[in-house]
Amino acid sequence: MGSDSDLGDAGNVLENVLENVLCFLTDRRDRNAAALVCKAWYKVEAMTRSEVFIGNCYAVSPQRVSRRFGRVKSVSIKGKPRFADFSLLPPDWGAYFSRWVATMAEAYCALEKVYLKRMFVTDDDLVVLSRSFPNFKELVLVCCEGFGTSGLSVVASQCRQIKVLDLLECEVVDNEVDWFSCFPEDKTCLESLIFDCVDCEVNFEALEQLVARSPSLKKLGLNRFVSPEQLYRLIVRAPQLTHLGTGAYGPFEILAMVEHEPDYASAFAACKSLVSLSGFRDFFPDHIRAIYPICANLTSLNFSYASIYYEQVIEIISHCHKLQVFWVLDSVCDEGLKAVAATCRDLRELRVFPVNPQEAADGPVSEVGLLAIAEGCRKLQSILYFCQKMTNAAVVAMSKNCPDLMVFRLCIMGRHRPDYLTGKPMDEGFGAIVKNCKKLTRLALSGLLTDQAFGYIGQYGKSLRTLSVAFAGGSDTGLKHVLDGCPKLQKLEVRDSPFGDLALRAGLHRFYNMRFLWMSSCKASRECCEKIARELPHLVVEVIDRDDEGMDRNDVDTLYMYRSLDGPRTDAPKFVHIL
Repeated sequence: MGSDSDLGDAGNVLENVLENVLCFLTDRRDRNAAALVCKAWYKVEAMTRSEVFIGNCYAVSPQRVSRRFGRVKSVSIKGKPRFADFSLLPPDWGAYFSRWVATMAEAYCALEKVYLKRMFVTDDDLVVLSRSFPNFKELVLVCCEGFGTSGLSVVASQCRQIKVLDLLECEVVDNEVDWFSCFPEDKTCLESLIFDCVDCEVNFEALEQLVARSPSLKKLGLNRFVSPEQLYRLIVRAPQLTHLGTGAYGPFEILAMVEHEPDYASAFAACKSLVSLSGFRDFFPDHIRAIYPICANLTSLNFSYASIYYEQVIEIISHCHKLQVFWVLDSVCDEGLKAVAATCRDLRELRVFPVNPQEAADGPVSEVGLLAIAEGCRKLQSILYFCQKMTNAAVVAMSKNCPDLMVFRLCIMGRHRPDYLTGKPMDEGFGAIVKNCKKLTRLALSGLLTDQAFGYIGQYGKSLRTLSVAFAGGSDTGLKHVLDGCPKLQKLEVRDSPFGDLALRAGLHRFYNMRFLWMSSCKASRECCEKIARELPHLVVEVIDRDDEGMDRNDVDTLYMYRSLDGPRTDAPKFVHIL
């Protein structure tokens, strides 16, 4: 037998080999699987992991994360569930970043990147973040709230190596602080600066000087207070841009103050590397031709904030043969989508948002536009489509023509609407999607659906990870089909549907393996939720009531269930009852 030293040497060799092997594993799911092999792999995987993703900020404590992973350089955290975007969650529900940043400040001195989504971030949090990590380089905040321009000024002044500062769909408080003037006066490392959601005026002179001092800047997203003339001055200073959010693209008084209107077309033409264009919050048709010189190179075009009509879309799209991502309002009409289908053969992602989200509104897009996309864009991988009417035939056609679909979100805005031509439920259409699109991981259901549609999902949706259901379903049997048949399901979101206690009980064997389940305005009872909480002690069961009488009722307004390694949270507000 070998000596203890020989065994120790062998263990060290094994660790070194594992370190060299695991460094090639970048996908977090692969690393998670590797950590389950044995204790040695678990230990080495923790030592070598530099990026941590927390899909639910309450699923694990910051202290547990820091104890296991000691060499982290990048942290991504998600907070509130997605339905918070639709005002289905009170604003002071939680998802506070404070406890996380306090722990990270002590544990991760080498932290370089933070990505937060739907978190409550205060100015004090940004101060701690800015002063705790000397090598900090990237801050991305998506759908976050609680902070203002005061916090941003500290980030700008303290994080001298920052490369990425992206604020996407955040609610930013105007503290009347000129945060652009707080960046270092010498050359910066900025590669991406996106602030289109910051709804306050900017010090343009400071912004212009900042752009001039940032030779590595590739992505720039401007807010609506940057005029077209100011946009012109910025892109002249930064022709190296690859991604541009134009801010306002409409008539401003400032244009009347200049003798000659700037040559926008020449300025855009000089941006040889520009591949992504967004913004256009105040769209001005007279400036439309200015972007023609760059259309041929565009792979991404976002008109989701632009009041643009199909005639203008047709005019622009005819030049965009390389387009892979296209976001637009439904004012594009079916005619505009036909033009997209005829021109953009490489399209991978399409999102069509409603100008008027009311159920009674007349929708300008229909099955005609969807069918055109299905026939013309056969490389499509992701679609979000808001409409008022749809047919099974159009959805079936998309399932057959676009087999690479991974995301299919069809939102028929009127409640319980059938195939408007045949009057039948939309079962066959959605059934064809899960049957023919083998790569499908995300599905959103709407329209008139029976248990048959959910039976199809349970039978064929073997790769499905996220399912969203709104105003749909027949009985508890439908949801039981899904919970029994979709082994990879992680996120289940249900609102205004007839599912109740029997459906919940059917998922007892699945809930520990899911990230969360959300049910609002359904038929679940408090008694059933209490039983589940007792039977699954590591599952946090939150009942959210919007009024003070919630504790006296047996019906549940909103149910949010998620697995947690550290038990219920301690910062729940009064309207959240943890069973």
